[in-house]
Amino acid sequence: SLFIGPQLNAQLEGWLSQVQSTKRPARAIIAPHAGYTYCGSCAAHAYKQVDPSITRRIFILGPSHHVPLSRCALSSVDIYRTPLYDLRIDQKIYGELWKTGMFERMSLQTDEDEHSIEMHLPYTAKAMESHKDEFTIIPVLVGALSESKEQEFGKLFSKYLADPSNLFVVSSDFCHWGQRFRYSYYDESQGEIYRSIEHLDKMGMSIIEQLDPVSFSNYLKKYHNTICGRHPIGVLLNAITELQKNGMNMSFSFLNYAQSSQCRNWQDSSVSYAAGALTVH
Repeated sequence: SLFIGPQLNAQLEGWLSQVQSTKRPARAIIAPHAGYTYCGSCAAHAYKQVDPSITRRIFILGPSHHVPLSRCALSSVDIYRTPLYDLRIDQKIYGELWKTGMFERMSLQTDEDEHSIEMHLPYTAKAMESHKDEFTIIPVLVGALSESKEQEFGKLFSKYLADPSNLFVVSSDFCHWGQRFRYSYYDESQGEIYRSIEHLDKMGMSIIEQLDPVSFSNYLKKYHNTICGRHPIGVLLNAITELQKNGMNMSFSFLNYAQSSQCRNWQDSSVSYAAGALTVH
């Protein structure tokens, strides 16, 4: 592991250097959490929109893959190590969240097993390296929330999302297609299977861009698209809705879409990745 730091650093640098940044810094990003060989270049499109000079706290919302969780959970540690440098968890914000009674604690085992937050740590470290001693992170493991819980958590996080010195990283891959994922939706009018998958994902992505949590829920109910971060995305959309009620003007746009491979027959499988950014006007 002596070499992993410099190697990873060079990889992240390479991906970020190939991407344009948009005019305004992101207040929130949606980015994938698979192995970097699959989605590293896609994720760069989101992380390139982060402005380290204004960002002081980074909320990382990741779905729970291993443990059944009906609420959200907080880490029990103070520091997350990355091959680049250590990231400090914000104990003051954790205290505020704790006080709401809406959170549980994740065990160390869950924390170590879960990759949905972990995969964002090196990218976060890289995007923030010019201000590496000036920010903290707030990792939140998001359970299988009901729509009303997504609303409650959205309300709770909206006041943090309103603050320009906060950034939200929402961790999600898109369609997991194939027998091993028990998902094989195919609309033949789209052509090859991978085209059908892209069409399905882009339908969901454009609904997210409309910033409407109800439409997003309805889309999931209709197509059952296997978007693993659907609950963190639901929380973000509800937080945005809350701020829009108070007259805040925001827009979300996806900047990149990729698939791990192109499915052409029933034996194939793939995972899709999308990167996007929320900006406040």
